[in-house]
Amino acid sequence: MRNFSACKSNSRITAAFAALLVGAIACSTQALAAPQPLFPFFPLPPLQYAPPPAQVAPSDDEGTIVEMPARLRRQVVNYATREAPGTVIIDTPNTYLYYVLGGGQALRYGIGVGRDGFTWSGVQSVTRKAEWPDWTPPPEMIARQPYLPRRMAGGPGNPLGARAMYLGGTVYRIHGTNAPETIGTHVSSGCIRLTNADVSDLYSRVNVGTKVIVLPMERRADNSGLR
Repeated sequence: MRNFSACKSNSRITAAFAALLVGAIACSTQALAAPQPLFPFFPLPPLQYAPPPAQVAPSDDEGTIVEMPARLRRQVVNYATREAPGTVIIDTPNTYLYYVLGGGQALRYGIGVGRDGFTWSGVQSVTRKAEWPDWTPPPEMIARQPYLPRRMAGGPGNPLGARAMYLGGTVYRIHGTNAPETIGTHVSSGCIRLTNADVSDLYSRVNVGTKVIVLPMERRADNSGLR
C-alpha cells in the first residue's frame, strides 16, 4: 500500500512538472515572437511609416527640364512684312525665327544661332526635310574639331534633334537640339536650332521649296519689308 501511494505521489509531481515545462516553452515562444524592450519602464514612441518616394516622369530632352523665357516661347505676334505667307525669316541678332502667317502676323520661335564669326545672311530655300536625321559633320567642321564623329545616327542624342530642314546647297540647316538651354544664344557653327517641340511644329508647316531669309547681324527683322 505504501508503494502504491508513493507511485501515485510521484505521478502527480511528474504531471505538475510537465505542466510547468509546457508553460515555460509557451512563454519563451511568445518572447521570441515579440521581443521586449531592454528598458520596459521607458515608454517607446509610436512607429512612423515613411510614404514611398514619389515617381518622377522622365522628360523628352535627355532628362533635362528647361523653363524657356517668355520671349523665346512659340507665339503669334504682330509682324509687318511684304513677304508672302509661308516665308521663313531668321532674325539673327534677336534670336527669333518668324514664320509669316499673313495679315500682319507671324508665328515667332526662339532660336539659337551662329556664334561670333559663324553668322551668315542671304536668301535660301528648303531643299530637303528629314525626321530624326543622321548627322554628318561637314569637312570644314571636322577640320576645326577633328574629334567629332564622321557620322552619327539619328536619335535623341543626335545634335540635329528631332527634325532638320536643309537650306539650298549650303552646309546649314534649321534643326532641333538636345540642348534646349542653348536657345536664345549665339552658339552654333551657323545652323539655326530650335527646341525639338518647336522644330517639329515648324517642320509640319514648311514645305520643300519654302523661301528662307537670313538677316545679317546689323539688321532687325521687326521692320524688314523685304522683297
